[in-house]
Amino acid sequence: MLSSTRPRRSRRVAAATAGIASLALVLGACSGDTDEPGTADGDDGESSDEEITLTVATFNNFGYTDELLAQYTEEHPNVTVKHVTAAESGDARTNLTTKLAAGGEGLADIEAIEVDWLPELMQYPDLFTDLTNAELDGRWVDWKVQQATTPDGKLIGYGTDIGPEAICYRSDLLEAAGLPSEREEVAEWIGGENATWDTYFEAGQEYVDETGNAWFDSAQATFQGMVNQLDGAYEDPATGEPKDLASNTEVKDLYDQVIAASADENLSAGLEQWGDDWTAGFQNDAFATMLCPAWMTGPIEQNAGNVEGWDIADVFPGGGGNWGGSFLTVPASGAHTEAATELAAWLTSPDVQTQAFEEAGTFPSQIEAQESEAVQTFTNEFMNEAPAGAIFSTRAQAIDGAPFKGKNYFAIHAEVQNAINRVDLNDEEPEASWETAVTDAQNVIQ
Repeated sequence: MLSSTRPRRSRRVAAATAGIASLALVLGACSGDTDEPGTADGDDGESSDEEITLTVATFNNFGYTDELLAQYTEEHPNVTVKHVTAAESGDARTNLTTKLAAGGEGLADIEAIEVDWLPELMQYPDLFTDLTNAELDGRWVDWKVQQATTPDGKLIGYGTDIGPEAICYRSDLLEAAGLPSEREEVAEWIGGENATWDTYFEAGQEYVDETGNAWFDSAQATFQGMVNQLDGAYEDPATGEPKDLASNTEVKDLYDQVIAASADENLSAGLEQWGDDWTAGFQNDAFATMLCPAWMTGPIEQNAGNVEGWDIADVFPGGGGNWGGSFLTVPASGAHTEAATELAAWLTSPDVQTQAFEEAGTFPSQIEAQESEAVQTFTNEFMNEAPAGAIFSTRAQAIDGAPFKGKNYFAIHAEVQNAINRVDLNDEEPEASWETAVTDAQNVIQ
């Protein structure tokens, strides 16, 4: 467990927020000078057979293998594609915001972004190429497109994946505890179609009582799934104005619920998601379940290594839930924005996103890909041959649109996450930690 009184995630969030703050300071001077989409230096009159290099910057694992990218260069022999990958999304965010604040110099031709960055980035649409293309209408689920569309109709990102959530679990640990372990049994035990957070935590209490071990990995990660089910957790969807966290009973109730499960009932392993202890926890049986957006199956396999017993239950507390999902953007400062837009469209085509799902578990946001036989019949060998395609398709159908997230979402949410981590990781008193979040959130509101 981390010994620092301020989790490492806080430092990454602070750096990223500082990048956005820099954007706000400098863009008033530069936003009016941005070239129109597709007219950046090198694109105007660019020959279709000109030798060019396009850089694609992603993070974690988008499923874009060398073999997949070679398909594009075979069809476009004049194009060399260079793929750079940040180890974590926080590193990619800091790089993006810092370079945008400096006018965009040094950015990749295509920059991947997470959905939660969009509210802030969309305040500066002139920094991105408008990707609107009538020929691509109907490619994505509607709410995915809406997330990346500005109020005046500019599309700044092509959707890659979405994060429909299920529950991933260790069948061997549950079986050893004498509890349901087959995926259909686990789904019903947690609550089936009527699963709630209460029923998920009640099942966890049974496991803890039997074993003395933790039920889930992280209170902060569990809260992420809970808060994503609120429409306008931190801001008023009608006005975009931030809510007063001190009187935000919806968020406080979820905070109290997950903290009670963590601090009072000992259901949490007390790990910081993506931290070293969390990674090690996969190897030492530190927890039995975790919230599992489709893309999480990749990190689980990577971290669990040769540990057997992981499986996927087709259930999620509170109904449907979406955690994460990404987009490809084309910075307007790039030298080859037209060619980059063409590549971004190809990378987010149904066929390519189906291949990415098979490679990395990134569930496609494209309707045709979701309905394809390849996705519907896909099984995850590491996850006990779970029918991952069918499970996450069902979970995707349970998602009822996207919650509202305005320009202050990321900053306020980070403070609530910090509050949860102070309790879960460092045993701080819950109410004191919440009061700190209320104060800190007020200080970061734009």
